[in-house]
This record gives sequence, C-alpha cells and structure tokens, in this order.
Amino acid sequence: MKKKNNMVEMLQNTEIPEKPMFTPEFPPQEAEPSVVIVDEEGKPTDRVESALKCLPHYDPASCWSGDTLPSFRYWKIRDFAYAYRSKLVTPSKIAEQIITLVEGCKYHKAPTPLLISFDAEDIRKQAAASTQRFKEGNPLSILDGIFMAIKDDIDCHPHPTKGASTWMHEVRSVEKDAVSVSRLRSCGVILIGKANMHEFGMGTTGNNPNYGTTRNPYGHERYTGGSSSGPAAIVASGLCSAALGTDGGGSIRIPSSLCGVVGLKTTYGRTNMGGSLCGSGTVEIAGPIASTVEDVILVYAAILGSSPEDRISLKPSPPCLPILSSPENVNILGSLQLGKYTEWFNDVHSTDISDVCEDVLNLLSKSHGCKTIEIVIPELHEMRIAHLVSIGSESLRSLNPDIEDGKGVKLNCDTRTCMALFRTFTASDYVAAQCLRRRIMHHHLEIFKKVDVIVTPTT
Repeated sequence: MKKKNNMVEMLQNTEIPEKPMFTPEFPPQEAEPSVVIVDEEGKPTDRVESALKCLPHYDPASCWSGDTLPSFRYWKIRDFAYAYRSKLVTPSKIAEQIITLVEGCKYHKAPTPLLISFDAEDIRKQAAASTQRFKEGNPLSILDGIFMAIKDDIDCHPHPTKGASTWMHEVRSVEKDAVSVSRLRSCGVILIGKANMHEFGMGTTGNNPNYGTTRNPYGHERYTGGSSSGPAAIVASGLCSAALGTDGGGSIRIPSSLCGVVGLKTTYGRTNMGGSLCGSGTVEIAGPIASTVEDVILVYAAILGSSPEDRISLKPSPPCLPILSSPENVNILGSLQLGKYTEWFNDVHSTDISDVCEDVLNLLSKSHGCKTIEIVIPELHEMRIAHLVSIGSESLRSLNPDIEDGKGVKLNCDTRTCMALFRTFTASDYVAAQCLRRRIMHHHLEIFKKVDVIVTPTT
C-alpha cells in the first residue's frame, strides 16, 4: 500500500524545505464585514441569542396555517420554537413520536440502526423538564426542546462511549458530558442518544458490522458516507433538527453530502474537544450537522469556545458569525470569487456529478453574478499522504495501549488494516508530514488571495 502510493519516496527520500507545523497555525486576517463577534468564554445561551439575531426574520405564516401542523418537510429549529411557544405541540409529544420511530427502526425489512445507545425514559425525563419550562414561560434558549443525537465518539452521560466498537466502554467510563454536549444541554437541547458511526471513525462509508450499517434515508440500498453516518442519517430522516459529529478527514462533510444535509467542519480549535475519543489530535473537531445553514449557525454558536490550552497555543482570532439579515450579506453573492480547479472538479465517478455541479456554477453566475476563476491546487497527492500520516499516527497513539492489551483482535477488518498501516509510520515520516502541512498551508493561503471559496463536488 505504501509502495503503490510512493509514500517512502515522498516522506523519506524527498527534501521538503519548509519547517514542520505540528499544530495548525493561522496567520492574522482582516476582519470580515457584516459579522458579529461572539464571546467564546461567555454563556452558551448568550452566544445562541447573538446567533439568533443574525438570522433573517422568521415569518410563521410561511410555514404554518392557523392551528394545523404543516405537511412533511424538515422542521427548522425556529419552527419547533414557534410550535412550542404557540402551544401547537410540546417537547413531550415530540419525544413520544421519536421514541416510537427509533424503536420501530429495528423491525424494518432493511434494519436501520441509527442509534447505538438509546434510553426512552431518559428522553421522556428531558422532554418533561423542557415542557415544564415552556409551560412556565421560561425556556432556556431557542434550542430548548430541540432534539439532537450525539456521535458515539463524544461523551454524553449516562450513555457509554464506544466509538462504535464492541469494547471501548469496558476500558473507558463516562462520568460526565463532553464539553460540547454540556454546552448544548445548558441551552435546553434534548439528547436522544449515541448515533452510529464507522468504527473509531476509520472509514468513509459508515459500514459497521458491530451494530449494523446505517442506511441512507433516500435509498436504503445506499451508504450514508462516514464516519458520522448516524448523525447525518438521523437529520436527513427528519428525526432530529440537528446532530453533533466529529471530523478529521471528511467525517462530517462526507455523510452530510451523501444524505443531502448541511455539515460544518469548523476551524481547528474553535470547539473544545474535551470528553471525546479524538480529543488529543491536531486535525479532529466536533461540529454540527443540520438540515439548514441557519440551524448549523445556532448549534455552532452553542458549542463554540476554544479550550484554554488552545487559546494559549493557537492564539485564534475572536470567533464571529455572519449577520445574514444585513443588506450587505443579502447581496454578497454577486461579489464572490469562486475558485475552480478543473482537473480536480472533473475527477468524479460519473460525469453526471460534474455536469450537475457545473450547472450550479452557471446558475450562481447568471442569477447572482458570481465569478468563477480557474485555479490550481498543487501537490494534492502529497497533501493526502501528509493528512493520512498525521491522523493515522494520532489514532495509533490514542488506541495502541488498549490494542496491545488484547483488544486489537476485536477490531473490524478495515480498522485492523488501518492500524497495521499506521504502525509502519516512522518518526521521520511524521516530521516530514508536518513539513508538508506547512507547505500545503502556504499553497492555500496564496489561492485564497485570489478567491473566496474553492468549489468542488463534495465527496
């Protein structure tokens, strides 16, 4: 595998002039227009309130007709908030529907294992507390009563954290929520359980022989993508407005794309990874999956906030949110410069994919005045190898003590294959990968002097 990918030649026999970058470094950037700075050390509820003010005006008339509930569509967070405040429905009533649906999944002709850990009584308890807050007129935030699932590599007490393995809960107990989950809970979010995933996040399909493979809600014969397969499928099915996933190499973005929902891989260090299985690396983040950009903003506002050590070492700029309701942002599309690397853009399984994406670019150009600029992203293969060595070495360091203690035989075949590859990486390979990391960062900084975004078929 290493030979086929020229890894030895690239990492050991190539001179890379750049110095290693062991953690991401972010050069100072000019402040963007029409954004609001949020206090990452403040209360999650205050950040969510700031995010709410950034959103366009909510018009109930566009979604509701009198006292009747709308026909099927994705309910946004503000739809639930309106329904609760107007007494059209209660969190407890929604909870019963979710419990019925989750329990029914196991009886489908094609089983759809969305959740690995699920406790109906715990959901009822959370929903009852939220219902009482609405009855008293004291909801905690716009997220109060919003149902969310948590990927199984993030702690959510009292559920075990298995990483979709059969044994991690035996060697690692969960005493409290992860930092991001705690922030969601403080905003009134109702947590329905631990969502299915690719074992330890080491794959992009979501295939999991331990608990069954989560199926794509749009076609049960199709994959969801991974590794955050359960969170994306839960949102795409309409079961929850949002879910929390993790991403170190596409694990939020891939399933979000394949399931037709919105996933955000935040800038590294924007979210505190305390209480997650992947919390000690330099690429992984926790981020939201939702049915709309609007809902992603609200959930992101709740969970954001660097750890104290990241604030010291990374020196991040203050986090900000776009004011979508401002006239500047309403009309900003026309000023966007879209970077297209044609060779990469057309590197697809079927031209149907690149044709549809080309249609989208034409639509953005004709309808909104966006300008597409041809770019080149150099050394993509080197970038992939540097990423693999980085995340692979960090995964090995995290799991190796338990694997050497006898748990390795319980891993899935693809996970064992990954770990076998990771064990062959040397210290010099890792340093070379970090030199490539800095080099690739330079390439991208130059590209972003010319364009605002890089467009590509997502997966």
